[in-house]
Amino acid sequence: MSRLFLDFSLHGEEGRKPEKKQGLTDKQRSERFSADYTGQSVEERIREYTMKKTDKAIEMVKYAIRRGIRFDYLLVDSWFTCADFVKLITSRHIKCHLIGMIKLGKTKYHTKWGDLTANQIIARLQKQGVTKHNRTLKCTYCTIDVKFAGTTVRLFFSKRGRKGQWNGLLTTDLSLSFLKAYRTYATRWTTEVAYHDCKQLLGFGKCQSLHFSAQIASTTLTMIQYNILCTVKRLEAYETIGALFREAAGNTLELSAADRIWELILDTILEIAEIISADASELLSAVIDGNPKLHKLYQMYKLIA
Repeated sequence: MSRLFLDFSLHGEEGRKPEKKQGLTDKQRSERFSADYTGQSVEERIREYTMKKTDKAIEMVKYAIRRGIRFDYLLVDSWFTCADFVKLITSRHIKCHLIGMIKLGKTKYHTKWGDLTANQIIARLQKQGVTKHNRTLKCTYCTIDVKFAGTTVRLFFSKRGRKGQWNGLLTTDLSLSFLKAYRTYATRWTTEVAYHDCKQLLGFGKCQSLHFSAQIASTTLTMIQYNILCTVKRLEAYETIGALFREAAGNTLELSAADRIWELILDTILEIAEIISADASELLSAVIDGNPKLHKLYQMYKLIA
């Protein structure tokens, strides 16, 4: 599969201190470089700079749909999983669904017990003994359908180990099982991989120009380069079914070994997390990100899964 960039926007935040907007004093802001972009194409990007990120993301999705982009699932992190996005997806005429990580905060969902937060729902489900164990992912999980943003959505809660932290997923697809939802959402990580590749190989974010238009141009060129390289790789890596079968047969032993090694590593990390009372997911991410060889092994394991 190929990952392709469709759109982007650059945003700035005012910050929480009114006297230091964007972390700068009035004097520091007045001394910043500025240019007049009136009438230029970059003017629209400047207006986006102070937009609320969720509002801009919704605009992006609508624009993509209008341009003919079709998708089965829109995958978002906890920053964008909100009522507005649920309403956006459920109101589209195309058949698509939302899967997003949720924050275990103050947001309330309507259940048969009344309006409850995610943590309160987890406590209720644990009390009723409806939590299950998934042997494939080696985690405890529970599922519940609730009302949110005027529609029925499905919530999945999961944790690794007895002392692990609960994590939550929300989806508008009521036919999804926990395993299918987890594996589908896991593909969102390819976005982070794409950003990493752009930073390491294509100089993404290293433009030092003071002109905002130059920053926009630099980001645009990086994404065009990435899309071209992905397309070339996809075309050059094409093989016939027969050649693909022979290669797969030749690598069966290697993949099986990677599968077993990864399972052993995963079991070891879970045991360590239990001993030191750490969150297994965070520990696993830290180990993979900090070791290129383990990251490569993880990629091989995903091919098997």
